[in-house]
Amino acid sequence: MPFPLSIYCGKASLSYANLKTGEFPMANMNQRIKELFQNKRVIVLATASKEGIPNVVPVAMKKIIDDETILISDQYLSKTLKNIEANPRAAITMWDKTEGYQIKGTVSIETSGPRFEETARWVEERSQTTNRSFRSKGALILKVTEIYCVSPGPDAGRRIA
Repeated sequence: MPFPLSIYCGKASLSYANLKTGEFPMANMNQRIKELFQNKRVIVLATASKEGIPNVVPVAMKKIIDDETILISDQYLSKTLKNIEANPRAAITMWDKTEGYQIKGTVSIETSGPRFEETARWVEERSQTTNRSFRSKGALILKVTEIYCVSPGPDAGRRIA
């Protein structure tokens, strides 16, 4: 029997963005959200161009850096990269049966430095275990600013962090 919805999308205090300045406070992923993220083989990443044209892609090479930061490796993200360069806001959605979350944030792209080098090694190691040849061209770093419940029921769409 699944957990009650209140456990999936529990109450959280909110601090909203300063809409005049465009500054966004960081939001923290709780343990349950991190577990779901880590256990999902594929998540969905959404971006939009400067003109607002959406782009949505499946992502498998991803990991949590800390409670407010997600890393996504770029193997094939040409449209996504163009969108992020023009509009750094993005959203991730993940779900499992009747539990789901949407994570929104701002994204930066790293193509050099220690974090990129570590990502490139990690992707190369994964590539060898899957018998598929791919390499990381960059590390997308999403700083979490908002988290929403997308579980069905009365809390659907409610901001939880």
